[in-house]
Amino acid sequence: MLEVILWRGLLVAAPFAGWFLWRAWARRTGRPMGATPWSWLFAAGCLLLVLSLVATVVLSPHSRGGAYVPGEVGPDGRVSEGHFETAPEQKANGR
Repeated sequence: MLEVILWRGLLVAAPFAGWFLWRAWARRTGRPMGATPWSWLFAAGCLLLVLSLVATVVLSPHSRGGAYVPGEVGPDGRVSEGHFETAPEQKANGR
């Protein structure tokens, strides 16, 4: 889970890193610089985050053709993990 959060954090930080690298290069070459577009950088980072979440859902093989069974608390207090089960017609067809 930590790895997923770190990757998503890198996606949000990527536009900021790109801007500041470009700004450093532009200053070295003597180009005039305007103000830092904080709102545009934040919007670009959010867009990358949303695209990664959509791609995760669309490309995830775990949820295809199955039903999600949520975790439950048993009478002894143990919690079973949520999982995906294949549909009964798919089990019969051998998929």
